[in-house]
Amino acid sequence: MKKALFPLAMAVLLTVSCHNQQPAQENNSDNTPMLRRQLPGDSARYGLACDGTTDSILVFLPYSADRLDTFDIIEAHQQHRIYGRPHIGDEVAVIVNPEDTVEALMVINVESLRGTWCYMVSPTIRNIENMPKRMQQRMLEKTPDSLRKQWFTPREYSLRLKTDQTAIAYGGMRRQTTTDDMTPVEFPAVRRYTEWHLYNGRLILKADTISGFTKEGEQPVTDTVSIRLLLEDSLVLQFPDHEQSYYRKPNQE
Repeated sequence: MKKALFPLAMAVLLTVSCHNQQPAQENNSDNTPMLRRQLPGDSARYGLACDGTTDSILVFLPYSADRLDTFDIIEAHQQHRIYGRPHIGDEVAVIVNPEDTVEALMVINVESLRGTWCYMVSPTIRNIENMPKRMQQRMLEKTPDSLRKQWFTPREYSLRLKTDQTAIAYGGMRRQTTTDDMTPVEFPAVRRYTEWHLYNGRLILKADTISGFTKEGEQPVTDTVSIRLLLEDSLVLQFPDHEQSYYRKPNQE
């Protein structure tokens, strides 16, 4: 119970410090708790957006809570690299310009990124690449409208990014059933993401992992994804082979 309450207490303490804009004393102890797991090599800075943040300035309290930083975000706005407008107390990730340390090249509202993101998926005709178009048309013409409507009804797929950096993917079928095999359509398989992290401003998604490894003890399948858009109710991710748009599922983390 104490372990569960401690990160929450630290978050409250940081938020209060952010609102008061009173830098905390530097703590060099190796036992300073981390509120998030940062991957090795990740140069982004993590902390809270503070009072005074505008469309041109980000007032930032790092998780070390040793000082307040102010970043110029005008160029980031112009380049559309502000992903999720920062509000006071929101957790943010900041990519700092290495040549000008008072300028942020990118800002990600981590608070806004968390949650359940959904998209609709339509089925395709099974083995369509091996089926002549005339046969496809004939098959559909002979199918009753009610059955055709049932077959081609889109399904909702979703990706849930949780606070503890675990992920859950919904949609598709883990196993094909007899009923599925009898239909002439099929839905694409969904990659079962189980972890998510930010790394240098990009989203890392790991699939089918248990403590960082797959059930077979192998290295997990990992997708490195670019964030193209993040609004209150919209998300666009650029995967290696496609771009995916999402809408937010309300009232879920």
